Amino acid sequence: MTKTRILVVDDDDNLRWVLQTQLEDAGYEVSAAPDGPAALASIQNTRPALVLTDLRMPGMSGLELLERIRVEEPDLPVIVITAYGTIQSAVEAVKAGAYDYLTKPIEYDDLALGIRRALDHTHLIQEVRTLRQNLDRKYGFENIIGHSEALVSVLEMAGRAARSNSTILIRAETGTGKELLARAIHVNSLRKDKPFITINCGAIPRDLLESELFGHVKGSFTGAMANKKGRIELAAGGTLFLDEIGEMPGELQVKLLRLVQQGEIEKVGATQPERVDVRIVAATHRDLKAMIEDGTFREDLYYRLAVIPLVLPPLRERAEDIPGLVQHFFVRAKEKAARPGAVLPSSLLKYFQNYRWPGNIRELENVIERTVVLSREDEITVADLPDFLRQEHVSVDTLQLNLPPQGVSLEAVEKELIERALNKFNGNQTHTARYLDISRKALLYRMEKHGIRRTGHPSSSSESEEAEAG
Repeated sequence: MTKTRILVVDDDDNLRWVLQTQLEDAGYEVSAAPDGPAALASIQNTRPALVLTDLRMPGMSGLELLERIRVEEPDLPVIVITAYGTIQSAVEAVKAGAYDYLTKPIEYDDLALGIRRALDHTHLIQEVRTLRQNLDRKYGFENIIGHSEALVSVLEMAGRAARSNSTILIRAETGTGKELLARAIHVNSLRKDKPFITINCGAIPRDLLESELFGHVKGSFTGAMANKKGRIELAAGGTLFLDEIGEMPGELQVKLLRLVQQGEIEKVGATQPERVDVRIVAATHRDLKAMIEDGTFREDLYYRLAVIPLVLPPLRERAEDIPGLVQHFFVRAKEKAARPGAVLPSSLLKYFQNYRWPGNIRELENVIERTVVLSREDEITVADLPDFLRQEHVSVDTLQLNLPPQGVSLEAVEKELIERALNKFNGNQTHTARYLDISRKALLYRMEKHGIRRTGHPSSSSESEEAEAG
């Protein structure tokens, strides 16, 4: 086992020898230097884990040595030794970056405790840095798999925007990785060391969303037993990701506009606004401009959010990225299912590439996981793939489309097509969505847009999940 190396710097030969002997007896590997220049050379050659130095030395003082160490080895902890009458100098050294100081005569217990604390502190800093680097790699732009032109152009724009404080609006279909992109923007921003807080505006009941976002004060409503910070306040100094911003009720859009314009929030039940410094990244699968026209989304809020608009392409528009995604998710699925011997032949990739993936990357990931879990043999075969991957999709060219010379309403055609498909499947929304090659959420949105009632056989929750995820 490698011993921890400590460098002792002191012009007093006797004290230097005593400290070296005590530390070697305690199990450390010790180097010694009589002055500052020799100490700097030793640091370069031996790479100690800690430096123990006297403050008063001829030539280069301990304080000057400390300043050089802080420049050349900023992570190397330094403990300074001082005589009782020069405590002020030791305090100045701590302010200059020393971890701690010890006074002469040195008690060994104090020395051992100080060294142990300094090494533990340095180890903790290194662990935090490693964790942060791992998080940066996990959530950085390089973790977003794909090399298609459509994706790369978005990532390049997001990378340039990341280091600003401008609000960003991500427009993308469900399952494309909106949150992954938002988190990559955060970890590449100047706010990376501050919180990244996310909230799905469509997943929280309307009567709870205001308190969840803005917080509340004690007694502001029944059940408000204490003051509560909202997600916005929790994100202070960092990034707030508002997913599905199009689902936010109109009355809360006004309060959000105040945050974006003035940097202020007002908690439920509060009488005074509070200032909050937060960067907003919003995302939606809906057409907010169409919502502005029908009065369900504020135009002023839209333009405040869309300072930098990003459109994340659906998977069907980046088919060249599918093989890499399949391989990535297949390796992950093997680990999760504890099936290290599973093999996916390259001959099966065409089935994944020929499908349009209405549920996008989320659907692809879930299909691969399900395939790995349910396959009987280690080598995946065509028979292990879901039916909808194996079936051939009808080309639009085969449809009988008679275009009248006077023109046609696209809205009317879409409504008619949806109604006929629903009738074909007796109102089953999951089967209808799959038949139309769209997600169930997209089908429900279009049904709502055209005023089509949800009749027939409603989908079960399991069917809903299947349509959204696989």
